Amino acid sequence: MSGKYRSRKVGTESICKMIFRFSALLTICSSFVLCSQSLDPLAVNGSQEFILKQEQWVDSIYNELTLNEKIGQLFVPMVFSEDDKQYQTTLELIREYNIGGIIFSRGGPIKQSKWLNTFQENSRIPLLVAMDAEWGVGMRLDSVIDFPWAMTLGAIEDLDLIEDLGYRMGQQEKRLGVHLSYGPVLDVNTNPDNPIIGNRSFGESKERVTQRALAYMKGHHRAGILTTGKHFPGHGDTDQDSHLTLPTISLSKERISEVELYPYRKLIDQGLSAVMVAHLNIPSLVDSILPASLSRDVVTKLLREDLDFRGLIVTDALNMKGVTQYASSSVVDKVAFLAGHDMLLISKDIPKGIEVIKDAIKTSEISEDRLAYSVKKILMAKYKVGLHEYRPVDTTNLIDDLNSPENLELNRQALLKAMTLIKNKGNLLPLSENQQIGYLKLGDASNDVFMSQISRYADIESIGMESIAEVLNSSSSFDKLIISHHKSDHSPYINYRFSDDEIKAVDALSKKFDVVLCSFTSPYSLGALKSPEQIESIILGYQNSDEAQILLADALMGYNEVQGRLPVSPSSFFEVGQGIDLGVTRELPYGNPEKLGFDPIKFKSIDSLAHVAIDSLMTPGMQVLVAKNGKIAYHKSYGYHTYEKKLRVENHHLYDLASLTKILVSLPLVMMEYEAGNLELDSSLSDLLPGIIPHDKQSITVKALLSHNAGLKSWIPFYRKTLDDREKPSSLFYSTHYSKKYPYQIANNLYLLRSYPQKVMETIYDSPLNSSSRYNYSDLGYYILMDYFQRDYGLPFDQIASDFLFRKLNLERTSYNAFTKYASEEVVPSEIDTYFRNQTIDGYVHDRGAALMNGVGGHAGLFSNAKEVASIMQVFLRKGVSQRDSFFGEKTFNDFNYRYYEHLDNRRAVGFDKKSLDGELRHTADSASDSSFGHYGFTGTMAWADPEYDLVFVILTNRTYPTQENRLLIKHRIRPRMHQLVYDAIID
Repeated sequence: MSGKYRSRKVGTESICKMIFRFSALLTICSSFVLCSQSLDPLAVNGSQEFILKQEQWVDSIYNELTLNEKIGQLFVPMVFSEDDKQYQTTLELIREYNIGGIIFSRGGPIKQSKWLNTFQENSRIPLLVAMDAEWGVGMRLDSVIDFPWAMTLGAIEDLDLIEDLGYRMGQQEKRLGVHLSYGPVLDVNTNPDNPIIGNRSFGESKERVTQRALAYMKGHHRAGILTTGKHFPGHGDTDQDSHLTLPTISLSKERISEVELYPYRKLIDQGLSAVMVAHLNIPSLVDSILPASLSRDVVTKLLREDLDFRGLIVTDALNMKGVTQYASSSVVDKVAFLAGHDMLLISKDIPKGIEVIKDAIKTSEISEDRLAYSVKKILMAKYKVGLHEYRPVDTTNLIDDLNSPENLELNRQALLKAMTLIKNKGNLLPLSENQQIGYLKLGDASNDVFMSQISRYADIESIGMESIAEVLNSSSSFDKLIISHHKSDHSPYINYRFSDDEIKAVDALSKKFDVVLCSFTSPYSLGALKSPEQIESIILGYQNSDEAQILLADALMGYNEVQGRLPVSPSSFFEVGQGIDLGVTRELPYGNPEKLGFDPIKFKSIDSLAHVAIDSLMTPGMQVLVAKNGKIAYHKSYGYHTYEKKLRVENHHLYDLASLTKILVSLPLVMMEYEAGNLELDSSLSDLLPGIIPHDKQSITVKALLSHNAGLKSWIPFYRKTLDDREKPSSLFYSTHYSKKYPYQIANNLYLLRSYPQKVMETIYDSPLNSSSRYNYSDLGYYILMDYFQRDYGLPFDQIASDFLFRKLNLERTSYNAFTKYASEEVVPSEIDTYFRNQTIDGYVHDRGAALMNGVGGHAGLFSNAKEVASIMQVFLRKGVSQRDSFFGEKTFNDFNYRYYEHLDNRRAVGFDKKSLDGELRHTADSASDSSFGHYGFTGTMAWADPEYDLVFVILTNRTYPTQENRLLIKHRIRPRMHQLVYDAIID
């Protein structure tokens, strides 16, 4: 039985005679053939050769069929692979009644595929396999990703993305041996109370529906999958479910033609493969009480003749109450066929249906030409999708293929681009980080992922419905209030509405607080809001998946852009197409370690090493961050500010970065000058500071200076000249109070003489060079660069850094002189100074030279946390581009990330430290690539990036507390060892 008709050859009958016999059929069906030609990328479609081969195969099959077998081709039963009883039942229908196809529903990919292989092996003619998979096969199968609903896609402005989604859905179907998709939905959902379409529609605008459905269709066609427009002539303007009853569409013929039929005209013109007719009562189109699906006026006259549709016409399920209550199961199949359908979907009694149609043919109620018309169209479709060369489904790696990384990323992109910001009064979004935010959860679905993600960025104070009255009557401590509404997206039919109490809560709270309302359900839910104008910000995520919750949480904080537009108008306050763009303002959102390519179990080794370092008194505490592919995979704080263990280190707390300042401030500023053409790597110091630089240093180039190959001294102990005979701060240079003469605070109750910073610079310029110009690490060049910038910009160096770097990157906790901006408990102390300032250094720069420059240095002085340090390193990884600004270009980055003096045993690039040269003690991970770059800091800090792995690693410690003489962290190589553990955690 297997394959009897698959390889059948044409007999002696000439092709010319065959073409003559097909002429009538071609007159009717040529449009279908030509329209479907674009579906098979391997065929030379449109050619005479293709058409003749298709005709030969169809003719050879059809002429060998008995009458019963021909009629059997019309029927398409539904199969649930989760129901073992259906296996044998379906197999009998295939063997005994030669059914033309099957539609798979709920089940699992592996089991369904094994069933299908058996079904196809037992089918004399290969089955045309369909799935009702409007948002991908995950709509029906377990273990498979769900793509977004049509309503969600309706919010997306990027039509190419929707086409790519359609392509991915089609690839899933093809991988499962499916040929025909019962999508796209072409219903224009103009009734907000529609119980059966709603989220399955692209929206309420005929243009939006058409544009997105067309893109969806093209994607499927590109994958080689036939498509079905439904539910003809339009199921959008009803408040009844055709599964349960016969809905009435009380619209004029003119309105139906103008709105409901608009998408069909456009898609038919572009090659729509099939149309499914709905079970609807439409008095303006059908005079009798028959549903539209059983009416010849609708199926044949309107669809086939008036709209000139030549593709497959498919009934909606014939077991739905919308049709069964108007025609008995014994005759409904015949009535549907007489109306003009080609395929009869989910008949309640296939054997009886075949018998009734056969009797109608015998009595000439149905002509054999009419039967041939539909059967040959079905066979033509089978040829089109390659069933003349049928191959079974290979179940190897099937589930992985269905859930490919490309599919997961496309799903993320769709949810991202669908997010819609409807209101943003006073530019409330994005929210500031590290502030206290109130939070109220509404709805009956999970908010766990949203809560977890938003809590990574801000201090969240949750309130419950039961405490709203108390909150309203108290002086609450939070700055803003987030309200999120969560309803299950397990099914598009689940109730999306707010409860009455929830509506009252939103109304009351929005009168007192700056509210951000986040909706994770149908946009129609907003229609019940009493006073939406009172709500500062309203943003829609449309669905409640984990991915949607993460993306929206990130968007609230400025890590994701928002571009979507409302696909419907839930009330008079909201309009179709409404939406506000919100750009990305921050770097590095939090991501999932496994999705970023890490084994999270191996990250425990980082935890262990951190605890070893702290327990061994190498440092009181630390922050560690790992980012990959632009997202944070690991971010933890350990230990305490000091060994007294009074304050735990938190992720937002600040550390003195020491020499990381060199690459986080001075270097990007120099690179921007280079990009702008204001200096070259071979520019000399005399070019930068004419008339300032003494003769012996005039020829030093920027390249040599930043590569530490300029012959400058390592450092100069400027502070010693300011101490008296007792080695205490001299009253000649310091005061215990601020004044114009002593304006620079360098510690508690210690103010420096105004003229001394200039004395520091004079000392540097007058200092002798080393006898050799070989590599010698020096801070002095960064003092000179700071002098250049301050003279050139006419601004203090810290203001230059803030205006041109920190603000553009939206860094809220990166600055010089942390003591002026942050509470002392938020800044980790660096040392108990017993030789200069004689006090705990807490919020004041540790570096003595930077302290004498008003706490601001090109080489030191910056305070920040691991996350914001990583944000700047990420800009380097992107070669000068942040999420919203371009600082410099790829060439500039490459020019600076190069070792110009390697032949002199200098591992340094221009500003960047690099991986150790052969023979040097390794100060980075052995696995770090040669293209990696970064820097160390004296206080126990390290920031390193690796372009080859798209990886950022940051560790911040205060190993200098209580004394800088503690070198255990350095001796035991904690930083490079921990760096290596990051590489070890990468999944190969």
